Amino acid sequence: MFRSFFIISLLCCLSLGLNAQNINLFGRVEAQQEALAYANIALPELSIGTTTDSLGYFTLDNIPLGNHQIEVTYLGYKTLVRNIQVSEAKAYEINFDMSNMQMVLDEVVITGTLKESRRLESPVAVEVFTPVFFKKNPSPNIYDALQNVNGIRPQLNCQVCNTGDIHINGLEGPYTMILVDGMPIVSALSTVYGLSGIPNAIVDRIEVVKGPASSLYGSEAVGGLINVITKHPNSSPQFSADVFGTSWGEYNADLSWKFNAGKKVSALTGINYFNFQNRIDRNEDDFTDMTLQHRVSVFQKWNFLRKKSRAFNLAMRYMYEDRWGGDVRWQKAFRGGDELYGESIYTGRWEVIGNYQLPVKEKLLLSFSFNDHDQNSYYGTTAYMARQKIAFSQMTWDKKLGAHDLLAGAAMRFTFYDDNTPGTADPIGNNFPQQTWLPGLFVQDEIGIAKNHSLMMGMRIDRHSVHGGIFTPRLAYKWTLNSENILRLNAGTGFRVVNLFTEDHAALTGARKIEIKNNLDPEQSYNVNLNFVKKICASGGNFFGLDASAFFTYFNNRIVGDYESDPDKIIYDNLDGHAVSKGLSLNLDMVFYNGLKIMAGATWMENTLTENGITTQQILTEKLTGTWAVTYKLNKYRINLDYTGNVYSPMRLPVLGPNDPRKNYSPWWSIQNIQMTYDGIKKFQIYGGVKNFLNFTPQKGNPFLIARSHDPFDKQVEYDQQGQVRVTDENPYGLTFDPNYVYAPNQGLRLFLGVRYTFL
Repeated sequence: MFRSFFIISLLCCLSLGLNAQNINLFGRVEAQQEALAYANIALPELSIGTTTDSLGYFTLDNIPLGNHQIEVTYLGYKTLVRNIQVSEAKAYEINFDMSNMQMVLDEVVITGTLKESRRLESPVAVEVFTPVFFKKNPSPNIYDALQNVNGIRPQLNCQVCNTGDIHINGLEGPYTMILVDGMPIVSALSTVYGLSGIPNAIVDRIEVVKGPASSLYGSEAVGGLINVITKHPNSSPQFSADVFGTSWGEYNADLSWKFNAGKKVSALTGINYFNFQNRIDRNEDDFTDMTLQHRVSVFQKWNFLRKKSRAFNLAMRYMYEDRWGGDVRWQKAFRGGDELYGESIYTGRWEVIGNYQLPVKEKLLLSFSFNDHDQNSYYGTTAYMARQKIAFSQMTWDKKLGAHDLLAGAAMRFTFYDDNTPGTADPIGNNFPQQTWLPGLFVQDEIGIAKNHSLMMGMRIDRHSVHGGIFTPRLAYKWTLNSENILRLNAGTGFRVVNLFTEDHAALTGARKIEIKNNLDPEQSYNVNLNFVKKICASGGNFFGLDASAFFTYFNNRIVGDYESDPDKIIYDNLDGHAVSKGLSLNLDMVFYNGLKIMAGATWMENTLTENGITTQQILTEKLTGTWAVTYKLNKYRINLDYTGNVYSPMRLPVLGPNDPRKNYSPWWSIQNIQMTYDGIKKFQIYGGVKNFLNFTPQKGNPFLIARSHDPFDKQVEYDQQGQVRVTDENPYGLTFDPNYVYAPNQGLRLFLGVRYTFL
């Protein structure tokens, strides 16, 4: 017995001695500055492992001295492997950043083919942007957030009310379809006024497809589409808040929270509040440099758990906005009068979107949306009162048959539109609201024709209640050379039915008379796009990615506003000729293990109009644009530094004739920003920086921006017998009031400071 007791005691002492030489590892796992909850941390040779908590933190106990290999795995990321040397008995901190591992993955996307597919497997090139990308340059809405996406430019259309649209590869906003969860919820009237009302707090990612997609999405998807994918309630934080303000007096708050309404129902709520009431006139023209705004947007999304994981989601959004710009002395009492000029817009809008997978063996998905947009606005004395309702439904059938991946569907779109303009009047002037039906049938087949080769063919037939049948085919080919090199070729057609008074702000202001020469036929386009993607995983955890595209689009029946034939008119007609949009685009992603990350892009494009054998550059379209976002992480201090910016080449501007002293072309111009973010406090991020630190404004180099801002009602303008503006001592340039000379924001340098709180 004594011998057994001695052996046991000796083993215990040896065990205690060995444990004394063991150490603990602790740290955090994150990606793109966000915690990765429940990531797996393992030392395979020791059969030791753990998972991160909800904030991304982990602890590994009793690690022996020596050299070890740690593996970090997380769904949607490649495995990260790191070697460590444990040479002394102490606690070691080791943190893992999986950002560069995510870059080499093919995220799940839906926009290119109208169904879920891996990004690298999709025959259609889809660009994906997460909220982390947009946090590098915080903005109060999605419209402003897109300014750092290569090939996309938010374009202001009015110096006074600051309304705008989004250009893709130089094509104007009406050629860009905006989707929310795949539904055409933002279009026509709301393309001008509704983009700023989508709360950033609810956005999971934004998918961008450049080039016509009418074979799947119908009218308006001519230049490309932007699909705002909202968060799923189950994968959202319990509560998040993002609040910031600027030295100009802008205040923005984004809030979101989720809750369960029973075992099978979860919900997500998002609220955006924006307020700017500071009358600033830095260019001293007695007009506000930035529109005063008061906006509230509320979003609610419900997810229902069903048998066999069938989908059922329902979401609702309401937005109200009160914005005005004009004479700095303007008050609401002057609304609609000719004493002081102001552009005042009240917008009320609500939306419903949803999808429901039918309880049958086949995969049948019913998607639907409805929106009601009410606008009460005055542009000086010109009233624009409009109401638009759009109901949309779509049924799709998704089926795999051998090498064929089929998708077929039927869609129906009803649009009601009424306003107080000639656009909804009959020949004798009576009010006649537009009511149009647009049913469509579509089918596509993705075929695996050989190893690493796939071909997608599709077509769509729509029947417009006014313009008749419209046919749009589509072809896509993908060649996967290997896992790091992919080549795509896409060709297709697009069409667009035009409503000037809902799409072109210049048609509303009353600053110029509108003349429509003929009945406007639908526009048609033909597009070819070649895309090449290359990804390189270098030694040491460094990553390099290249995404290059060449595009060519040819337009028939292009509708163009003629600003130059008569300085007092905008003349609309189908182009008696053709239009071309062509160019090259290049995106570079570089992620270095030392914490440096660089995203840069450039697009060269040429958008021309050819009529009567004469080719001209499209107005308000640059030939070269570049964007960048440089991030460096100081792990020791828990600080991220972001440097973002864009640069644009000259574009032709809408001057009022040969006597107009404003420049015919814009200069090279750039908006650049710097931000510092501190995340050393659990659940909090504190950020701040400088926007537009070069202090660029379009006023530079121009005697004025708004023509005759001192006489906005043209009370002192004289006309000759032909109706042309007469040059006088009071009006030496022969101009009328016009706020449409605009190409860049009026906001100069400004500071910003904000805080984010996330409770998982």
